[in-house]
Amino acid sequence: MSCIFCRIAAGEIPSKLVYQDDQVVAFPDIHPAAPVHILVVPRKHVQSVAHLADGDGELAGRLLLAARTVAEQAGVAQSGYRVIINIGDEGGQTVPHLHLHVIGGKQLTGHGTA
Repeated sequence: MSCIFCRIAAGEIPSKLVYQDDQVVAFPDIHPAAPVHILVVPRKHVQSVAHLADGDGELAGRLLLAARTVAEQAGVAQSGYRVIINIGDEGGQTVPHLHLHVIGGKQLTGHGTA
């Protein structure tokens, strides 16, 4: 298994998991764009939103619910936060495994990641 997010989800690479269930894990981004920057990742390898199958609706919903939960746990649910999904090279996706960025803890401006 060469995908770094698959290896983190499987416990092969140590990471400070801030959330986990049977389908999803979440951990801090190693290059945070804000005081709160958490990645929410499915345990199942899916390259991107563009690669979700018609039967992946439950997984997609679980990712969004996990994003809400980590925002609550991080203390940004009331003040506001951003959920970002990058898709493909031109969309800014640097790891070819579907992941959501939960970003907050400061005033966010524009449409970028910070």
